Amino acid sequence: MSDDDPTIPRDPTPRERFASSLRHVRGVRGMTQDRLTYLTDMHRTEISLLERSLREPRLGTLIKLSAVLEVPIDRFFEGQFT
Repeated sequence: MSDDDPTIPRDPTPRERFASSLRHVRGVRGMTQDRLTYLTDMHRTEISLLERSLREPRLGTLIKLSAVLEVPIDRFFEGQFT
C-alpha cells in the first residue's frame, strides 16, 4: 500500500486544522467574515483564504485572530473545535 492511497484516511495538516477551527469559532461567535475583517483590520480575501486552507497564517495574523476571537493561538491547531 502506498502513503497516497485515497482510501486510507489521513490526519489533517496543521493548516487544515487551523482553517476548520477558524471557520468554526467565527461561526459560533455569530461573526461574518466582513465583521472579522473589520475587527482585525485584515482583508476579507485573506480571511477567506485562511478558512479554505489556501494560506498559512503569519504570526501577526494569529495574534490578531486570537485576540478578537478570544481563543488561545494553540487551540486553533488542536482541531478540538470540529
